[in-house]
Amino acid sequence: MNIKTITVVIDGNQTKLITFKNSLDKALAEKNIVVGPKDKIEPSIDSKVVNKSTVTIKRAVNITVQVANEEKDILSAEEDIDSMLKAEGISLNEIDKLSLPKETKLTEGMKLGIVKVEVKELTETEAIDFSTVVKTNSSLANTQKKIVQEGKEGEKKTTFKVTYENGKEVLRDVVNQIVSKQPKEKIIVQGTYPLMPVSRGGDPMPYSKVIKARATAYSPTGGRTTAYTATGRKAVRNPEGYSTIAVDPSVIPYGTKLFVQGYGFAIAADTGSAIIGNTIDVFFDTKREALNWAVKHVNVYVLK
Repeated sequence: MNIKTITVVIDGNQTKLITFKNSLDKALAEKNIVVGPKDKIEPSIDSKVVNKSTVTIKRAVNITVQVANEEKDILSAEEDIDSMLKAEGISLNEIDKLSLPKETKLTEGMKLGIVKVEVKELTETEAIDFSTVVKTNSSLANTQKKIVQEGKEGEKKTTFKVTYENGKEVLRDVVNQIVSKQPKEKIIVQGTYPLMPVSRGGDPMPYSKVIKARATAYSPTGGRTTAYTATGRKAVRNPEGYSTIAVDPSVIPYGTKLFVQGYGFAIAADTGSAIIGNTIDVFFDTKREALNWAVKHVNVYVLK
């Protein structure tokens, strides 16, 4: 047998080995040098021993790799993270995230986290509320309300780019948004002819009593455009608010807020020699309006 001398380099540490063995595996075993299944050896373990040759052994290290929610213990003698992932068959896409750079050298006890990233496009449909339009009609009593067109919801489609990390949504960006169906407005016709004391919201207003009265009408006289009441205030006709009317103050005290059927809201602020008992005199801005009113028998509601 021929004696042979070889150099064994283990993780950079160099050792001289003298052996009579012809095969590398027996030569290493003779010196109690164990090569693990994941260790890398060059030349291969089943090679012939060549005098004055160099044998390089790279020991595998223990590392922990957490992919999403799964943890793996891996023994690897690869040079860096990138080569280790390829050797272990752990595939990554371009947007997956690593807790360490791919070129990081493997070391004993290293921990590597991998976040699996996925991007999807999703389209969601959302209802669009319809609006309600209230139109007025003076030929209908203010106690009447009609739905002339039912409202219908519209539809809006929104496309999102959704990013998931380990299966959980972390980001949502709007890509596109279109109205696929326009909403149809609800149309209500509300009567405005003053029949009952009703608020602008359409709800009945409380009143303490109803007086059946004979209602005449007056307007500014002598070519004037304004008139003043017996209490000294300017007479006004305000269909949207309170108009001033003349009353018998012994029946309806001054300042009382009223609702006059066919006329609207009013305040008792004037009187006259002909206004006695259950008689009222409603004010209009023009003589023509007063003549059109003429004389009516109406319900007068005393508001609370």
